[in-house]
Amino acid sequence: MKKIIAHIFLTIGAVTMLFPFVWMVSTSLKQLSEVFVFPPTLMGESLRFDNYLKISDRFPFMTYFLNSLKVTGIVVVSQLLTSSMAGYVFARLHFKFRDLIFGLYLATLMIPMQVTMIPNFVIMRFYGLVDTHAALILPGLVSAFGTFLMRQFFLTIPKSLEDAAKIDGCTPFGIYWRIFVPLTMPAMATLGIFVFMGTWNDFFSPLIYINTQSKMTLPLGLASMQGMYSTDWPVLMAGTVISVLPVIIVFLLAQDAFIKGVTLSGIKGE
Repeated sequence: MKKIIAHIFLTIGAVTMLFPFVWMVSTSLKQLSEVFVFPPTLMGESLRFDNYLKISDRFPFMTYFLNSLKVTGIVVVSQLLTSSMAGYVFARLHFKFRDLIFGLYLATLMIPMQVTMIPNFVIMRFYGLVDTHAALILPGLVSAFGTFLMRQFFLTIPKSLEDAAKIDGCTPFGIYWRIFVPLTMPAMATLGIFVFMGTWNDFFSPLIYINTQSKMTLPLGLASMQGMYSTDWPVLMAGTVISVLPVIIVFLLAQDAFIKGVTLSGIKGE
């Protein structure tokens, strides 16, 4: 009986979270006059797939898409590299004040973005990086959360593997690259999904740093479609649907590794 009740609540929660996405897709297939009819309808009189064809006519969607792909790709690859290297250092190498440094590094997670927003903007303006993609990429090259996640996963790897590699003459970097990295693909996939979603959907940072339309990312570009007096909501929702698809595809491709990475990241090995 308890399992039935739990499944009912989980089903209700899943439907509740899925409904906005379904409504977004249905709006993208309507005429503008059908969007605000009362009572609301899930589907219009006919499916208007031509709304997806109008996207490129109304705004440079492909430019926004490629900008987001560029920024997100560089940030994901960089964070996977820097976080895995830092996680290996904090998990396996022994040096003075290691735990203190790691604790201070994690403490940066408690600093809200609103506190660092103005100092970061001043730094970017000082180096002439405002209105460039570098302003979006540089702050995302490292991550305290990513370092913590990778460190926890590195702790699950048996120390005997590391000792055997040392006996064979492997250097610390060789142990990291040849042994630890191949074994931490689930954690890499987990971190990669988190970073991809966060960077791809980031609206606040591009809003602060980007002024030129040709350099806008997808979230900022979609927001610019909203006119002062009128907005073509079906076309806007069509663009939003396409912008969500890469996130869904990435998650589906790495779903098994993601679940395994989340499960094992808190288990400490011997």
